[in-house]
Amino acid sequence: MPLLTLKNIYFSVGQFPLLDYVNLDIELKERIALIGRNGEGKSTLLKILSQSIHPDAGEIIKPGYLKVSMLAQDLPEANETTVYETVAQGLANLSNLLIQYHQLLAATHHDESWMNQLNYVQQEIDVNDGWQIQQRIERVIQDLNLPADKRMDELSGGWRRRVALAQALVQEPDILLLDEPTNHLDLTAIEWLEKMLLNYPKTIIFITHDRALLRKLATRILELDRGKLTSYPPDYDNYLRRKEEALEAEERQNALFDKKLSDEEVWIRQGIKARRTRNEGRVRALKALREERKLRRTIKEKPKFEVNDPVMGGKMVIQANEISFGYSEKNKLIHDFSFNIQRGDKVAIVGPNGSGKTTLLKLLIGQLKPTQGSVKQSPVNQIAFFDQNREHLNPDDTVMANVAEGDDTIEIQGKKKHVIGYLGDFLFSPAKCRALAKTLSGGEQNRLMLAKLFAKPANVLVLDEPTNDLDIESLDVLETLLLNYQGTVIIISHDREFIDNIATHCIAFEQDNTISINVGGYTDWLQRAKPLIANKSSAPLKSEKQATQKQEATQPVTKSKKLSFNEQKELTELPAKIEALESKIAALESQFSDPAYYAKSKDEIAIANKALASLKDELVAAYARWEVLDS
Repeated sequence: MPLLTLKNIYFSVGQFPLLDYVNLDIELKERIALIGRNGEGKSTLLKILSQSIHPDAGEIIKPGYLKVSMLAQDLPEANETTVYETVAQGLANLSNLLIQYHQLLAATHHDESWMNQLNYVQQEIDVNDGWQIQQRIERVIQDLNLPADKRMDELSGGWRRRVALAQALVQEPDILLLDEPTNHLDLTAIEWLEKMLLNYPKTIIFITHDRALLRKLATRILELDRGKLTSYPPDYDNYLRRKEEALEAEERQNALFDKKLSDEEVWIRQGIKARRTRNEGRVRALKALREERKLRRTIKEKPKFEVNDPVMGGKMVIQANEISFGYSEKNKLIHDFSFNIQRGDKVAIVGPNGSGKTTLLKLLIGQLKPTQGSVKQSPVNQIAFFDQNREHLNPDDTVMANVAEGDDTIEIQGKKKHVIGYLGDFLFSPAKCRALAKTLSGGEQNRLMLAKLFAKPANVLVLDEPTNDLDIESLDVLETLLLNYQGTVIIISHDREFIDNIATHCIAFEQDNTISINVGGYTDWLQRAKPLIANKSSAPLKSEKQATQKQEATQPVTKSKKLSFNEQKELTELPAKIEALESKIAALESQFSDPAYYAKSKDEIAIANKALASLKDELVAAYARWEVLDS
């Protein structure tokens, strides 16, 4: 027997319904991933399941004892309420008593009045069997490692996200609803959340754009498309294949329908001239066909992100030399960091919230100056910056004005294009183009930011959390664009699959406050990092090697009178090795400049990008070794 059933649920906003008489059975201990394009009504469906809003028609069948709680997409308010008080608000009936009891215990002044109040509150909690619930609040706060007495306005977005999750979990719901649970969480917190949800003993329904979380967690995929729900097995790649097949079948069926309608329209026009009397049944059938065609909801086109070709300069794009940054000598976020970013590199910066990722990003692109060391920029650098806080958007301007800045056209790939046509490729209708930016949803604002960014000439794209609020389809299109982009990309992201698919290098803020530089994506870094965490005596990270090399270089050494036989042989062979590496790099880069190359799959292109990055690292090491031996 299903835990909860939706029967003929209808909910409409605007011309077309978001939920068009949908039916759904939810079983015990399922973990359902709810997916679909932005604006299809996924959050609305969760709100109907939680009964925070009611459908226009239909029935929700569930037992009276069933508890449903929801983690909303928006963060809890950053106010003076403590974490404990915010979590307790998840228990509407007892929350005031429990909050009052917690405040009395935290009070420093104890007098007779305090004692009387405490006795009264304790009696009320006794009557309402609240001690068990008090323990539940404390257990959830402890499990989520939350600071109970801190105020909400003292917490980062990631911590406020954890508090909201605690507020939902404290009810011990039979069905837990999660709307974009990974938003504002760093990679460590996402992995923690993943493990916690895998062990959750009851039913979960979650909306996510994090494909790694979806693959790991879902026992069923539920797609909401044009008001209809379709259930798929949990295999995401199989879902993509079946979805493509379904769309092709729908396209064929629509083509047959349209031909039949066209033939009947020709018949009715000829029939008027040829006969006084007509087949009234056929006329009625034609009218029915017209009505059916009018009600058809065609699939929206995929977004078509375009970016201007980058201005090509030399190989070196950004050179960071032993940079440090901190607001005090004791508290440095960045310490002696060196890294060279070359043309074509796609660099991901990962690490916990507050570790200094955005600070490092701003140091690299020149928005901040290091307290020590230097950052050199190529003179041809044109940097386009995607800011996760969307500060570059003017909320009181229209969508068009934000992109075109007073003009009607923009230049893309050397051609003039009307701004409405350009924004249409980012899924903005003409009506949306004239709307104010502040009226857009989070996903729409992110698409607008990308449209604004890509309209500018740039050879360095800097993206700070570009994946937040984007649907999976838009993510796929963005990935393809960045893979094919000939310039340099620097990304901060908490989307593991996105990093794996894009990055040639991963700059990671480690747990011991060091920064490591790794070839490849997030998974590649994780595989190297785990043995190091488990065994500190194993090989050092690259940043530690650099520190050791620097220390050795600063120490006085006794210069040998002559090289050993093996060193002399290595020195003799190094020029040929360097020449061979440069030839391989040049051959790979010439392949990348051929447009036909990008007919290959994303996986093949990603492997080639990683191979190029590895060759460049090997070349840098060969030059460094040659300099040591030659000196």
